[in-house]
Amino acid sequence: MITIKNLQKVVDQITVIDIESLKIKAGEIAALVGPVDSGIDILQDLLLGRARPTMGSIQLAGIDPSKERKLFSRSVGVLFTEENLYKRQSPRGNLKFFARLARLPKDRVNEVLEQLGLADDADNRVENLSSSLKRRLALGRAILHRPTVLLLVEPFAKCDQNTVELMSRILRHNAENGVSILIIAEDTTNLLKVCDVIHRLEHGKIVGTFRPEEEQAPTMPFMIPAKLEGKVALVDPVEILFVLAQDDRTFLQTADDRLPTQFTMTELEKRLSRSGFFRAHRGYLVNLQHVKEVIPYTRDSFTLRLKDEAKTEIPLSKTAARELRELLGY
Repeated sequence: MITIKNLQKVVDQITVIDIESLKIKAGEIAALVGPVDSGIDILQDLLLGRARPTMGSIQLAGIDPSKERKLFSRSVGVLFTEENLYKRQSPRGNLKFFARLARLPKDRVNEVLEQLGLADDADNRVENLSSSLKRRLALGRAILHRPTVLLLVEPFAKCDQNTVELMSRILRHNAENGVSILIIAEDTTNLLKVCDVIHRLEHGKIVGTFRPEEEQAPTMPFMIPAKLEGKVALVDPVEILFVLAQDDRTFLQTADDRLPTQFTMTELEKRLSRSGFFRAHRGYLVNLQHVKEVIPYTRDSFTLRLKDEAKTEIPLSKTAARELRELLGY
């Protein structure tokens, strides 16, 4: 399992990473996707233990990557952007070396070579292999010691389609055996078919989450239209604090305005589910990225408090409170 809680990283007095909560369960394949300026590189360093958080915590397989380096290497398999292989050695030689370091049985190397489709090239020099075969071998190194967590950076870079499909099958097989898998990438290329969930990172924050099997058709607009006098405003879901159903009408509440929309609450729930919205109450659909606290007033009464200046409170039904607890794992 991979868990992130109240994570912040401050560089030169600027908060470059700010993630309240993220959990990747055993058997789940997730991706964090964001361009270079999204903070994805800094988050990668935090996950690998190369940098320490300013606040909050990261755990992979129950291990703090910055404090427990030996335990981290035993329980976590990592695939970097660069393969970091011994180019003058063969694939078999590379895997044998790492197998000896991890004190693995000898037959494990042959098992992985077969799984990767590298048996025919097992004794060729790595420097003579295609980029796709090198990528397969790098993945083989990551899974060699049967880790409980896999952290993969741009796993399908420089790969042909056959290799993408083979590696995807290997990742799915590992997930089915209980491995938690996190992919870090700049975009969703080759990820939609293999990932269970994809999180979008912008300016150090997770601004959207969706499950590819629930992804709408490409014609589905990402902006939400709101009808105003003589014009139509297009609202970015990131800016919506919550959606309110009131007097048979539906409104989009941003930090500055309450805008009417022609869509029903059910229609908006379907459209916004991939952007991190949650049905908190019959009349409220809330953007979880703007929620600061879950407050239990009584055994059956709950409220969500937002991060806005007004500290807006949204009612949370008992059933929704239970669903949210299961979703976020608190």
